[in-house]
Amino acid sequence: MNERILSFLGLARRAGKLSLGFDPSVDAIIHGRSKLLLLCEDLSERSRKKITNIVERTGIKVISLDISMNHMGMAIGKTSGIISVDDEGFANKLIMLCEDKIGGN
Repeated sequence: MNERILSFLGLARRAGKLSLGFDPSVDAIIHGRSKLLLLCEDLSERSRKKITNIVERTGIKVISLDISMNHMGMAIGKTSGIISVDDEGFANKLIMLCEDKIGGN
């Protein structure tokens, strides 16, 4: 199932609907573009706490993936532990894929 998530994230990246990294994701959150936040499994605890503190006030859904930053980088072309999905349609599809993965285990 990770392959489907990674493939779909690659599509979202090519469509220009992702903000990659801490600062671009925070910018997307502040400006109301972010619809979903994805965190890689090997993201540092410090970065994880900082971004979740920012997101707590917004109501944006956060999903922790069991995908490493290296695998994410291979799929989207840039190594990043924090990914903001900046499109409602892409966000809804990714939420569905992540829920299917959880339900399929």
